[in-house]
Amino acid sequence: MGTKVYFSTWRGEFIDNRGKKPEEWAESGYDLPATYSTSQDSKAFIGWDGVSLFSEEVDVVRLATEYAAQYQEYSEACGRCAPGRWGGRILYDLLDKIARGEGEFSDVEHLKEVSETMMETSKCEIGKTVPIPILNLMEHFEEEFGNLIREKRKSKHYDSEVSYIAKVTAPCTDACPTGVDIPAYIEGVRDLRFDDSLQATRGSMPLAHTCGRVCPHPCEDACRRSNLDEPISIMELKRIGSDFETDHGLAFLHPTEQKPKIGKKVVVIGSGPAGLTGAYYMALEGIDVTVYEALPVLGGEVAVGVPEYRMPIGKYEKDIEAVKDLGVTFHVNSPVDDEMMREFEKEYDAILIASGTRISKKIRCENERPEIQGYWGAIDFLDKVNLYEKYGIKLTEEEKREHDIKEDFVDLTGKTLACVGGGFTSMDVVRCAIRANAEKVIMLYRRDEKTIIRNTTYEEYHEAVEEGVEFKFYSAIGEMVDEDDILKSLKINTFELQPNPDGGRPKLVQVEDGDYEIEADYVIPAVSQSADLGFIPKEWEIELTSWKTILTNGRDYQTSRKGVFAAGDAEYGPMTIVNAVGQARRAASVISRFVQSGEISLTDEEIMEDHLKKLGVYNKKEPIRGWLGNQKREVSEKLGVDERKTNNREVNLGFTQEEAISEAERCMRCYYISMVAT
Repeated sequence: MGTKVYFSTWRGEFIDNRGKKPEEWAESGYDLPATYSTSQDSKAFIGWDGVSLFSEEVDVVRLATEYAAQYQEYSEACGRCAPGRWGGRILYDLLDKIARGEGEFSDVEHLKEVSETMMETSKCEIGKTVPIPILNLMEHFEEEFGNLIREKRKSKHYDSEVSYIAKVTAPCTDACPTGVDIPAYIEGVRDLRFDDSLQATRGSMPLAHTCGRVCPHPCEDACRRSNLDEPISIMELKRIGSDFETDHGLAFLHPTEQKPKIGKKVVVIGSGPAGLTGAYYMALEGIDVTVYEALPVLGGEVAVGVPEYRMPIGKYEKDIEAVKDLGVTFHVNSPVDDEMMREFEKEYDAILIASGTRISKKIRCENERPEIQGYWGAIDFLDKVNLYEKYGIKLTEEEKREHDIKEDFVDLTGKTLACVGGGFTSMDVVRCAIRANAEKVIMLYRRDEKTIIRNTTYEEYHEAVEEGVEFKFYSAIGEMVDEDDILKSLKINTFELQPNPDGGRPKLVQVEDGDYEIEADYVIPAVSQSADLGFIPKEWEIELTSWKTILTNGRDYQTSRKGVFAAGDAEYGPMTIVNAVGQARRAASVISRFVQSGEISLTDEEIMEDHLKKLGVYNKKEPIRGWLGNQKREVSEKLGVDERKTNNREVNLGFTQEEAISEAERCMRCYYISMVAT
């Protein structure tokens, strides 16, 4: 549904409802922030691609002036180009002169000239785009500007208390679930200021080593550079600052100085990405944080689920040490039960549940029985592989018997393993199976190659193919065949896409007479995971989603019980690391205010962040001007197939300094500024 507007030039549309009754106003085709918050309406929205007014009472001259003021503040801090820095000052000075009743018509012409110069010659997008809505207002509200100049009077709200709330963003930053200041950390690499790069990352992403390696990088799908040639290699540039810090043995560089203790305590359940992130940002706010982890090691699923060849444990442990550096207390081998939760509620000022989803869901085929030897849940399989590879924790004698393994570690020599799935977990399973010396590894997936790449990454899929994983698309297990509870084979159903007669997405239909059978020693269900929430006291009556995860409103992450918050997989279901981090960052911010005031609130920065995500920042149809195309992105060196498939060495060796600088120089620094008047 669109937004009713009084006037709008947003993203090329032109709506002018001046002179019409509000009930006759046309709607914008965009989800504009006409309602700022539950208790506040917006009067106007102004940004890089135009302006929208939601009320007849808007002072358009002051709106333009305040927008220029926000840009001047930014450009003074940046100072990277004369058109941006001096142009910003001139824009503000001239608009303020007109708004306070001292303007001349020559000032209007000067404004237009400066705007055109900025749009043509500014080094980055913020300088090029700030004049756009200002010129829109000057063109379509020429009479308002002219009257102030002729009558030498102030604009109608010049001395009024009107709230103007601004936020700087970028298409890549908006697409990042954690809202990382991506252009800033890329700029740090370009300038060989790796400290600046890392500080920009840790501003909203404490796991810089981790998300510089295992992020699905949705930011790259929203990179404006892809409208010109190829997106920036954003993820790989992220790891450079943290690797530099670690490789040179430097002290941890935190984004801000830790605040003094405020006498408040929060307990976090789970030490995965969400738990670590929540603990990190709450500790920065001076809160005493204690984390309980059921596993014998810290790090949650990234530690025991993500393989060493993708995420070296030494690097992940550096991210964890950065959290410890802030004084966070950790308890491992400490599963939480309902009685402990009752005590936590009495002892702590808030609880953050970040326990993840560690129960593998069933395939839902015939004769699917956990007691069949060879049926092995994906999470448990990866646990056993990685606890040995990363920590030297051996299989017990009972585990060896259960899974028919002779060695102290997962050895699949001579075995055939089939995995059902199509996401990161299933990809980790099959690539670990290759390294465990399986004779044959098969991935069964109900959709096609394009979908599995979209679910994971292009690199992850093609590296698995290179290593020898056999992918069977449009395939699913119809039945498990066993002899005396020992898996022998799998009956496979095949499918095809048929056009939907009602339109929309094609239907997946089973192919008649398309079944076949494959021999298999192991079948690994990796279709999804569910949360084990048995530790939550029943009398708390925590509301759950239809997926049996913890229900929140997805904005402040408080559960149905006051003071109890949830983030990450336990709240949403299985998600990417970067999504879990983004949720926990927001939850930590909300909790830091809640423990002091008892109230739930969002900052203006967070409210604007939500509005911009709904509105959409990236425009994939936008033509890019002022930059040379055909600048191919750098590709980092990878271990060759024969070098990597028999071991757990890190596959991606990262950029050299020359490659990193070359790639960083491709960044167009696409900052935008937006502002709401309330």
